Amino acid sequence: MSEKIPEDFRDLLVGPVPVTVATLMPDGSPQLSVVWCNYDGKHILINTARGRQKEKNLRRRPEVSVLAIDPENPYRYLEVRGTVQLTQEGAKDHINELARLYRGMPAYYGYAAPAEREKKETRVIGIITPTHVVARG
Repeated sequence: MSEKIPEDFRDLLVGPVPVTVATLMPDGSPQLSVVWCNYDGKHILINTARGRQKEKNLRRRPEVSVLAIDPENPYRYLEVRGTVQLTQEGAKDHINELARLYRGMPAYYGYAAPAEREKKETRVIGIITPTHVVARG
């Protein structure tokens, strides 16, 4: 069952606020990554590349925690725990959208990342369905 993100905290998910994503390593220890995200009104969307540790962890155990901290007030934050579905569909367009939002660049590859990496990477979207939400501040 999906849990709703409070309206007055959605600003932390529509960017450009970097968020921290927690996944679990094979041995059960936590792994944290700072990522770009956006929000479609129901899901938090993150983007990674196939083969990265975060992607491997999410394939093995599709559970995640996301922490978004207001850059203007560190005591205002949103923690979202949820389940993740991974898809390659639309992932390249999504990373370009995030590059525009977070960096003001026309595309990810060739601007935020070296152009040659585009041929070596397969982008993946993590579609996070909230199952537990904590909003403070």
